[in-house]
Amino acid sequence: MPSSVTRALYGFILIAAVAASSPPLSAAAESAPDQSAPNQSAEDFYRANRTMTLIVYTTAGSTYDLYGRVLVRHMPRYIPGEPTIVAKNMIGAGGLLATRYLYSQAPRDGLTFGTIGRGLAFEPLLGGSKTVDFDPLKFLWLGSMNRESTLAVSWHTSQVKTAQDLFTKELMVAGTGAGADSQIIPNALNGLLGTKFKIIAGYDSVTNAALAMERGEIEGLGYWSWSALKSSKPTWAPEGKVNLLFQTSLKPHPELPNVPLVTSLARSDEERQALELIFARETLGRPFLAPPELPADRGKLLRDAFDRTMTDKAFLADAEKAKMEVELVTGEEVEALLRKVYATPEAIVERTREAMNRQ
Repeated sequence: MPSSVTRALYGFILIAAVAASSPPLSAAAESAPDQSAPNQSAEDFYRANRTMTLIVYTTAGSTYDLYGRVLVRHMPRYIPGEPTIVAKNMIGAGGLLATRYLYSQAPRDGLTFGTIGRGLAFEPLLGGSKTVDFDPLKFLWLGSMNRESTLAVSWHTSQVKTAQDLFTKELMVAGTGAGADSQIIPNALNGLLGTKFKIIAGYDSVTNAALAMERGEIEGLGYWSWSALKSSKPTWAPEGKVNLLFQTSLKPHPELPNVPLVTSLARSDEERQALELIFARETLGRPFLAPPELPADRGKLLRDAFDRTMTDKAFLADAEKAKMEVELVTGEEVEALLRKVYATPEAIVERTREAMNRQ
């Protein structure tokens, strides 16, 4: 039976094979007009258009990239004509570049969709009026490939060994962009709870930030998903290379029963409510979305294809080999969550923005 390291390496070998033929995509790419004939059915449209594009907001080799590239190997089986889906990386501003492209520049014909950071859907609510220029409720959400449990971790040589140490000792963590959760979350916890994360900006991905932690450039990561840690560094937690300080999901991950929840650090109901608002994003573990105003029948076809892929035996086998956690969150569930979050009382939103220094 292959070792956990062998299984983890499988996923990254898979990435390399596909990424080699997928050059980065410029955000300035021209939006192609919809070439479909009047009254053309969604099925006929996809049979006539045999190439699709998946926009990935992170670098090749990242966990989001892995999820996207495994998806595009299997999802075509559930789209008429079995089109080729080409994954292309669009990196910049912690995912804001890719999100803005999908919102305002990408073709709205059903041939382009993307995957973005789970926190980006909440930026218009929590980011302040000058930070973003898109409406998450107008995207067509295909769904999420999992629900995420995310961790704050410190390297084993750090003086910060537990969550409580964060209140008395500084922890240098990597920041990967203004719109990235790696910066947003530690900053929010500093403002809301009084933790002492020190954000070192300038890293282009969490993958490279983890290497920097190993080299001693930084001491930890303030927001690193459990699935990413397991797939990219499968021996680190079992061997004690990293301290698992807290988890950000609102209930414990089954594999992390002894790692405290971030909500346990709250000192009041107001702080707990703010934390619940911030970490509602965990439901959107690996979200996929298409541009606004897609023809309704094509949107439904894409959602159905996404849902069916999540239960495909060959897909699940590849996911298991790559140590990917898979738990379908439907597009309808994502939409319902976002509508609920965007109806949060303004007083709680303002307190959360204040903590995040987003006024």
